[in-house]
Amino acid sequence: MNFQPQVFCGVCIGSASASLLLTILQLLPKKGQSLRKMPKASSSSTILLLISVCDILGSSGVIFRSTVWLGFPSFVANISVANGTDVWPSVFCVGSAMWIQLLYSAGFWWLFCYAVDSYLVVRRSAGLSTIVLYHMMAWGLAVLLCAEGIGLLYYPSLSSCERGLEHAIPHYITTYAPLLLVLVVNPVLFRRTVTAVASLLKGRQGIYTENERRLGTEIQMRFFKIMLVFIVCWSSNVINESLLFYLEMQPDINETPLKNIRSAALITWIIMGILNPLQGFLFTLAFYGWTGCKVELKWQKREIPWESVSSSTVGDNDYPSPVNYQSNVHDSKKISSTDSQQTDEAISMLSEGNTSGDDRVTRSSPIYQGW
Repeated sequence: MNFQPQVFCGVCIGSASASLLLTILQLLPKKGQSLRKMPKASSSSTILLLISVCDILGSSGVIFRSTVWLGFPSFVANISVANGTDVWPSVFCVGSAMWIQLLYSAGFWWLFCYAVDSYLVVRRSAGLSTIVLYHMMAWGLAVLLCAEGIGLLYYPSLSSCERGLEHAIPHYITTYAPLLLVLVVNPVLFRRTVTAVASLLKGRQGIYTENERRLGTEIQMRFFKIMLVFIVCWSSNVINESLLFYLEMQPDINETPLKNIRSAALITWIIMGILNPLQGFLFTLAFYGWTGCKVELKWQKREIPWESVSSSTVGDNDYPSPVNYQSNVHDSKKISSTDSQQTDEAISMLSEGNTSGDDRVTRSSPIYQGW
């Protein structure tokens, strides 16, 4: 297909390097950033961090593989040598492919776990204990599918990829299963979560105020940004594989009528090299927004910058502490406040990282509205 690996690897290095540096910059603590304390870390914040870690490690694998392809052409040329005596080119080929596939597949599974956790948190059916189950599912399924896909592709010999659809189709099914799962299931879970949030906000006081409507919109926009980034970064892969399978089914791939299909496959391949590694940085924008460039170099214990509404204070405003207020009310009101706290905590977890909505979340709390 007249594929030029030098161009593709150069694009991959540029995109992955930019994404790696910007993702790390986004996650570093910043100077002058107001850090507020949350009494307990939520599973959703841990999942978002793990998604970023998977993207960082996956981008590192892309950079390493592309650097070897560009810097050591004679070494890479031995990958295609059948029955060669040097096994290291094949080890590099298989190892780098498994590393990249494993990390990005794990990222897909963690993104699916985030959608599940968001829905369960609103339904009050999840907690910190469920993070262990998420670890088992994300890493376990990623390792299982990656090993199965590589085994089916290279069986019976690890020295070279086996040709034929009977090897390629099972490999791509195991590779794209978590990707398609996120594309299909996550929007459904996010939509149900937004609906459940609206019900929670209405149930707190029996009314749906402008502040609560705005908060529901912000959570919905957060989910929309996450899915938009995912679709933008990975839809080119689905298109490319569809084109390749169509070409594979043709008796002669070099026929003139198939020229446009071949060109489209090459174009989408280059687009994949640009967009796939950028997922890490774009996800941090969807999760936290732009956090700025002023990095705090002095090490200090960093507190989680998102605060649970149930234990928050409004700072310089003349509102009393919710803790002091609750300690003076009747026992029956304490029960009502506890339910309200659980609702606020669930909603606060979904809006983590959205600093623009913190004040509105606090002021829309029934605890503060009752004063």
